Amino acid sequence: MTLLLLLLFLALRAPAPPPTLNNAKVTSRPVSAEGLPAEIRSLSTAPGPVWIGYAQPVSDGPRQMCCFDSVHAFQGRLTDRTCCGGCRLEGEGSFSIGRDETAPPSVALESPAQFFVLLRIERGRIGRVRALSPDCAIDAGGLPFLWLTGIAARDSLNLLASLVRRLDDGREHEEPAEQAFAAIALHADPAADSLLEDLAGRSRPLEMRKKAAFWLANERGRRGFEILRKLLDDPDAAFRHHLTFCLSQSPVPEAQQSLIRMAHRDLDGEVRGQALFWLAQRAGEEAARTIQDAIRDDPEEDVKKKAVFALSQLPGAETVTQLIRVAKTNRNPEVRKQAIFWLGQSKDPRALEFIERILER
Repeated sequence: MTLLLLLLFLALRAPAPPPTLNNAKVTSRPVSAEGLPAEIRSLSTAPGPVWIGYAQPVSDGPRQMCCFDSVHAFQGRLTDRTCCGGCRLEGEGSFSIGRDETAPPSVALESPAQFFVLLRIERGRIGRVRALSPDCAIDAGGLPFLWLTGIAARDSLNLLASLVRRLDDGREHEEPAEQAFAAIALHADPAADSLLEDLAGRSRPLEMRKKAAFWLANERGRRGFEILRKLLDDPDAAFRHHLTFCLSQSPVPEAQQSLIRMAHRDLDGEVRGQALFWLAQRAGEEAARTIQDAIRDDPEEDVKKKAVFALSQLPGAETVTQLIRVAKTNRNPEVRKQAIFWLGQSKDPRALEFIERILER
């Protein structure tokens, strides 16, 4: 009887793999005392590829993390709690991470408390990384799958950072490194902020910096924005050019003010023009005023022309009114020509009427 109770107790404590894991030869156990790197090394003699998976607390915010190439394959096997079909780990297929924008604003989505990090190991080397929601059904393609528990956030981040730093070798499109950035950004642990800040630092290669800045903006909230704000005066114009896009993706309200600052003050005309473009995508009265100021006051003609294009991207009927005003009154003939061009792309009858009057002269 005592032995039976002991076995039952051990069974209840055994780490369980995700209930959505299918088509896998699963082994579950706590991580060894030597940690994740030792687990990966131990698989170097495996006869073929093996997947390792583990859970980590996830940063705040409703989101979906799943592949979208195998929805039909999973139909009939999923519960109503699944988010988005399922993900085949083997073979070609799409992979997406995005905030869930499908629910009405009045509906509060229940945020998951964790996410899954999956690593494909072959000959002791990580060849693929996946970060998935707990409600994403997983098809492991019949491969061995080792599910580990007890992995500390710092150990997970250290491992993922070692993959990201492959970009230091000039391999800009190293697949595991690209995927590891997303997994780093999803960790709830504040150490993820410090790691991404380091990867966005001036001593890093440009492509690494750009990816780190993207994830700081998209997943790290206010702390991520504060890190990016310190980089507004970075000496690399190519990085600042990319920073305008990153700021446009930030949910922090002050990000628009930083874009406005770049549109007004950046020393590089390309950066100012790009900031104007992304301001147009955010719209708003202050964004429109900044674009109009650039058309009137920017010292570079190319920036003025980009500002006209940005003006054409603003929503609402007032855009056509403003373009007509620029076409009528701006002192620069190239700027007026640009305004007329974008009026020609408009379906607004006022634009057509204005262009017809010009042609009748």
